[in-house]
Amino acid sequence: MQVRLYSRFAGRHRGEFALELSQFLAAITPFNIALALFGVVAGTVVGSIPGLTATMALAVLVPVTFSMEPASALILLGAIYTGAIYGGAYAAILLNTPGTPSAIATTFDGYPMAKRGDGDLAVAIACFASVFGGLVGALSLLLLAPPLSKVALAFGPVEYFWLSIFGLSLIASLSNGNLVKGLTGGAFGMLLSTVGVAEISADIRLTFGSQTMIGGFGVVGALIGLYCIPVLIDLVAVPDRHLKVEENVKSVRIGDAFRLTLRSKFNLIRSSVIGTLVGILPGAGGSVAGLVAYSEAKRTAKPDQNFGEGEPDGIMATESANSATVGGGFIPTLVLGIPGTPPDAIVLGALLVQGVRTGPAMFTQSGSIVYTFIYGLLIATILMLPAGLLIGRYAYKSIVTIPKAVLVPAVGFMTIIGTFSIRNSVSDVIIMLCLGVFGWVVARFGFAASPIVLGLILGPIAEQGFVQGWTIGAATNNLFGMFFGRPISQGILLFTLITLVLPLYLARKKRKAAMEAK
Repeated sequence: MQVRLYSRFAGRHRGEFALELSQFLAAITPFNIALALFGVVAGTVVGSIPGLTATMALAVLVPVTFSMEPASALILLGAIYTGAIYGGAYAAILLNTPGTPSAIATTFDGYPMAKRGDGDLAVAIACFASVFGGLVGALSLLLLAPPLSKVALAFGPVEYFWLSIFGLSLIASLSNGNLVKGLTGGAFGMLLSTVGVAEISADIRLTFGSQTMIGGFGVVGALIGLYCIPVLIDLVAVPDRHLKVEENVKSVRIGDAFRLTLRSKFNLIRSSVIGTLVGILPGAGGSVAGLVAYSEAKRTAKPDQNFGEGEPDGIMATESANSATVGGGFIPTLVLGIPGTPPDAIVLGALLVQGVRTGPAMFTQSGSIVYTFIYGLLIATILMLPAGLLIGRYAYKSIVTIPKAVLVPAVGFMTIIGTFSIRNSVSDVIIMLCLGVFGWVVARFGFAASPIVLGLILGPIAEQGFVQGWTIGAATNNLFGMFFGRPISQGILLFTLITLVLPLYLARKKRKAAMEAK
């Protein structure tokens, strides 16, 4: 009896091992590896150009995948997504302009590092952190997809409302050390998000009779305008180079970056876990994940760390978190059929075209496709290390040494083309330019662009969650319990209050210590 049971047990595990081995071997065929490498390179290049987001890259290349096998198509799309999220760090570090919304927090310390002559080091750190975060996210998808997907189901409209407020409070508290100005910028961004068609009722609001404003303020156009145009104005206004030029620039500083990354392994692990958990929440995305990870890294910083002034740990936290959201975002996409972000929605659409149905049974009915894709995503993430360092080397050399007379028109042209290509609208370009000038003016008074952009991103999430929660609460005659009686909502609200109060407490403590020192 024991022998028969052992034989069945051993046979079952031998069968599972053989199946997993066959799926891994299918992922490392020369064709799939070539697709992964091409996807990473293409995604990195596209993500580094302001306006050309991961969503756009995937949307353009989806028709190419229709003639492929489903697993190969998924590997290509996943590699493009992974590369684009990392590519946004280049422009964030070297131009102070996030290539993608996920790289917003990378500008906080990346550009200050570049200005003091450490842009090559910052690019290498971003690459190592992105690879680490991507591996954590992909491994979580491989090992924890079904249980982690239940976390997403526990979030209702009210939880998303409080999550958006939490994200807004984080960016506000990180705004140049001025909480009031940060909150003002965030509130203004949320006001901009209400222009146009309402999320729930479809009412037309704040358009003042303009047909152009019905479409509202696009996130990508606002991102380009508020971040990129002020930089271009400053480049023209200041005769000096925008970055410090080192003699004999040859390559990114791989050794120094690796040592710094290894030293901050706890920060990397924590930020990657945060990115994975935020990634499984539909609608949150890499911008929220990077912000939460950055805030947590800043909260636990050592006395000698100066976040916002070129701290390597700030880049590590942001880049590892936003890369981890790629694997985390695929969890609700594949297990529940709920896309977490617009790129996930495009991948989901590609799966449906291929005849693959997502859902809880996907890992059993289409297991060979799913696991081959996950192994391919792991391989693409690993390939991102040499590809990212190589591209980063030439990107850094080009941007540092290129004359302003060439750099400014080239970046300006890309911003216009990137904005226009989103909706093929000249009006979007005009709005982008106006927001850019507005951002440059308010920056003179200490108002940062980041709270405005995050308010614009989080505004629709907050509005939809609030309206739906209010409707449900009114129907059940329990408004207070709907917003304040649910355990997850209480936890998020508590973290929000801590985030708002902690900067004030630390500033007061710092002033008190300074007075005592006198």
